Amino acid sequence: MLVDNKVDGDSRVQKAAESAAAAGWDVVLLGLVRSGAGRTWKLGDAEVRLLPLKTPLAKRHAERHRSLLRRPFAYPPGPMAAYRRQWVKAWRSDLATRRAALKVAPAAVGTPLFRKAEKFRLAVAGPVSKFLRKWIEFRARQSSQAQQAGRALRGPLDRAFTAVWKGVKGKRAWRRLEPVLWDYELTYGKEIDALKPDLIHANDFRMLGVGARATVRARAAGRSVKLVWDAHEFLPGVRPWEDNAHWIPGNTAHESEYAPFADAVVTVSEGLGDLLRERHGLKEQPVTVLNAPDRPVERDPALEDVEPEPDLRELCGIGPDVPLVVYSGSPGPQRGLGDMVEALPQLDGVHMAFVVPSPAAGYIQGLLRRAQELGVGDRLHAVPYVQHWQVVRFLSAANVGCIPIHHWPNHEIALITKFFEYSHARLPLVVSDVKTMSEMTRSTGQGEVCRAEDVDDLVRAVKAVLSDPEKYKAAYDKPGLLDTWTWEAQAEVLDALYTRLVPGIPKERS
Repeated sequence: MLVDNKVDGDSRVQKAAESAAAAGWDVVLLGLVRSGAGRTWKLGDAEVRLLPLKTPLAKRHAERHRSLLRRPFAYPPGPMAAYRRQWVKAWRSDLATRRAALKVAPAAVGTPLFRKAEKFRLAVAGPVSKFLRKWIEFRARQSSQAQQAGRALRGPLDRAFTAVWKGVKGKRAWRRLEPVLWDYELTYGKEIDALKPDLIHANDFRMLGVGARATVRARAAGRSVKLVWDAHEFLPGVRPWEDNAHWIPGNTAHESEYAPFADAVVTVSEGLGDLLRERHGLKEQPVTVLNAPDRPVERDPALEDVEPEPDLRELCGIGPDVPLVVYSGSPGPQRGLGDMVEALPQLDGVHMAFVVPSPAAGYIQGLLRRAQELGVGDRLHAVPYVQHWQVVRFLSAANVGCIPIHHWPNHEIALITKFFEYSHARLPLVVSDVKTMSEMTRSTGQGEVCRAEDVDDLVRAVKAVLSDPEKYKAAYDKPGLLDTWTWEAQAEVLDALYTRLVPGIPKERS
């Protein structure tokens, strides 16, 4: 099983590996670390290996070469700009010291003739050094601007570069547009080959190419290998993970090249499955495996001393009667956290909690500062993720589960992980009017729908839910509703797919 992250925090991948191992499969989950050495541990009966990733191919042309067309006076990439800045500062400091020495200790400078020559040199060097300082600063700014433009890749030359390579190479254009994908191949490839797997489960688009190439190598060596591609998102509709214009065309080209190698495709929703089948001409409809949480179970008291379960309200420093609205998941402007902060001044007495991977991250700290500016800093809290099996009980301490995401193509087509987690926590929901999630919320009656990016309507929805929470909680009493929204039900779907592709192996290894 392959994933392009550190595994910790990726509940879907963790649950897939752990449940597959519990079903009798011999599972090795390969992830990565971006700094430091790799490590290994056990996730249930699955083995997790993190491989150290190095990305020298991530450097763009402007980060490796001087761009004479983009910024002709820029220094070459590297330490030259910093060196020249420091050098001119040192020179001007030396000139200032020499001037002072002529005033306070002229005899120590030398003979009268030498002092006259020194005064002349200093008179000339002063304006020259000032001009040179300004010139070096100008060139350094040119260097910085060239680097920024070279990373963003949005200028006319960049657009022409992209168009030419897409026209010449087609699906193979990613080799020029997004060569960093080779760094993933060179990190994972040999490790996969050494494992000699019967089945490769590649999570998301980066690992699709890694898995497909490993499958090709294995089949060329005479081994039978099946490839499962687990598509978490519709890549053309993703907000780019990096601020450069090559990211979408490069990664979509890579995905299009290797999608035909998959023996089966798994997705998070039927809507995404339809889009993938149409885009890649898939022969079979992708199998839907929802991002559902584990079925809640009673906590084993014996584990309390070993691994105590955190309390959300305690982390926020509030009592049981304080209204609490929670957002749990990856942060980002498109996810509506900023709208929640702007709504807080209109929600008297209400507290909000952001359960995020890193409360110290710059984006989260910016939201906390904004809450302080609005005078509600004491009512906004940022707390870290908990283990995936703790999520539901952890969130159940809140009064409302909020998903105010904005209109992006991927947001329209799936019920996302936090939707199911909030549901199992039996929280009334407030969701934005993205298509699939708003339709489900209205049909079940488990919450209120607000207009995306409309702070006033978000306030209205939160107030409506808090005024009559039992009305919305009653939706969870519908027989069978939550039973299908469990990972246990999804794990059976995944196990059946594995068994169809490579029959007999789980029984042999169970």
